[in-house]
Amino acid sequence: MAGEAGRLLTSFGYRYAVVVRVATLPPIAAIGLLRSSPAAFAATAVVVAVAVVWTCAQGWWLRRAPIAVDVAVLLGLCLTVFWTDAEADGNTGWLRLLVVFACVTWQWRTPLLTGALAALIAGGGMLVVFAAAGLTLSASQVWVPAMAAMSRVAWVLVARAAERADRTAAEAEQVRREAAVAAAVRAEERELANSLHDTAATTLLMVGLGQVPPDADWLAPQARRDLARLRFLDDGRTSPEADLVELLRADLGTGHLTVELDVPPRLSLPSEVAGAIAGAVREALNNVRRHAGTDRGRVRLRGDAQALSVEISDEGKGFAAGDRVTARRGLRESVHGRMNRVGGTAAITSAEGAGTVVRLKWSA
Repeated sequence: MAGEAGRLLTSFGYRYAVVVRVATLPPIAAIGLLRSSPAAFAATAVVVAVAVVWTCAQGWWLRRAPIAVDVAVLLGLCLTVFWTDAEADGNTGWLRLLVVFACVTWQWRTPLLTGALAALIAGGGMLVVFAAAGLTLSASQVWVPAMAAMSRVAWVLVARAAERADRTAAEAEQVRREAAVAAAVRAEERELANSLHDTAATTLLMVGLGQVPPDADWLAPQARRDLARLRFLDDGRTSPEADLVELLRADLGTGHLTVELDVPPRLSLPSEVAGAIAGAVREALNNVRRHAGTDRGRVRLRGDAQALSVEISDEGKGFAAGDRVTARRGLRESVHGRMNRVGGTAAITSAEGAGTVVRLKWSA
């Protein structure tokens, strides 16, 4: 049984076999001593002591002790009926119990064939010894192999249940992995679409709408930056941490929007978080450039690696609270979506003629 449930069940079988045999040892030993005649007490006590010592020793040594040694010791204890006067007083019940619990617990820690042979040899050998000693065989003695068989059947049923549990767990894990891969692919596609929207698509749209003057010297550098960012995303190589301030500064040299940057000298964050916040800021500035009717904006960053806030503001024409502007894809995915995916929030405040303020908040 290779699964986790199978491994746990195998370990449980070893431990529980030891517990059962050791736990039943005191009453078995007491039966052997109390039913012994005064004349045979000393010899019986010696045999009981050997049985106690061996049962405890094999329990301690269970994982390495060959089961054949256990069978041989139990048969040797049964042979002592020839020199402890057991045939005179019939004090064999404790030996029978000792063999029964051994045969039953072997089925929990051995392969099917090994456990069956051990039970047949120990149980059958006990019956042969008692018959040779002239003792009357009881029905309970004959039932020793049957009890071992029932123990094996119960164990097989439990083992099959463990195998089914492992298969179910493996299938669930496979489904989880496939879902995780699909989610990662969707996230990558979404981020690529957002970056395309924020960079090349925005630049091309401005050109197509005639918003770029013929003498715009920022267009070619902007196109190169857009292409470099898309190539970086396609390459997929990122470091564990990134400097958010550096990412913010990288988008400000376009020349077509003057941005007042109020930020600390450096702020290292996990790359995913820094990239999401920088992308949201970039899209907010794109909206200032495209919709605000002004060429000036302000970015204010406060906080540390545990909690921060970014405020992007302009003094442009703004928009009414009921406008459909906030439902546009740029704000929905590139701002709100990015912040939500890293556990942050985005809020937009605007009014006609009063400019717009975008507030981004994130905490670790």
